Amino acid sequence: MISLLKVSKIFQRHPFHLVDPSPWPFIASVSTFCCAVGLVTYMHAYKFSNFILIVSFFTLTVAMFTWWRDIVRESTFEGHHTGIVQKGLRYGVFLFIVSEILFFFAFFWAFFHSSLTPTVEIGSIWPPKGIKVLNPWEVPFLNTLILLLSGFTVTWAHHAIISNFRTQAMLSLILTIFLAVVFTSFQGLEYNIASFRLSDGIYGSTFYMATGFHGFHVFIGTLFLFVCLLRLIKYQLTQQHHFGFEAAAWYWHFVDVVWLFLFVSVYWWGGC
Repeated sequence: MISLLKVSKIFQRHPFHLVDPSPWPFIASVSTFCCAVGLVTYMHAYKFSNFILIVSFFTLTVAMFTWWRDIVRESTFEGHHTGIVQKGLRYGVFLFIVSEILFFFAFFWAFFHSSLTPTVEIGSIWPPKGIKVLNPWEVPFLNTLILLLSGFTVTWAHHAIISNFRTQAMLSLILTIFLAVVFTSFQGLEYNIASFRLSDGIYGSTFYMATGFHGFHVFIGTLFLFVCLLRLIKYQLTQQHHFGFEAAAWYWHFVDVVWLFLFVSVYWWGGC
């Protein structure tokens, strides 16, 4: 069956990519499920739950690395990512970002539901009584400027790649990654100096869930951009074929926009 598929690829007369059979989607899905089970059982202190979580996470990491390695090989060295294939991938990334928007929409819903109609249990006021909120014009505002600047540098990198200015592209990507690391460091500092924690009622829950998951997305986006930098150094991103970077840039702009909503609603308005 595999040999027939390879022969058909040699003589194919269409621009679509016939994907080779791969074990990685199945392994990744099973590992993800085991990660969820391990995490939930770990939170309930079940025996061997930490072992399940560590092994499944390691397996998932290996599956992701090898799966994406195969995708890079198919696009860069085998030439399977034609124009119409890249168009389909763009639709896929767009739908993925839409799903991420809905993911954060749930957190914003919880925050506004609790802040617009505070219950008597928290004193019928927002922020709840006893919560000392963070000053939005200190670390949060600085982080806002850092993310906005990183959005500029990643756009600079995109235009540099299109114009085949490799030095500018690498420099702007390095600046973007540096700004991302600085943002994450300041976010950790903010968590360290905050007087409330995740367990401090509805304010702590909504604050840390929204900002924490955003921080996780920043971490993923930083890894995304770092891989793009490595591929750029190895001449795998060109003027015509750089969809991997486009996806990373879209993801990073999404992270920027989410942070602006977090700053305005959670830090500024929610702390008034």
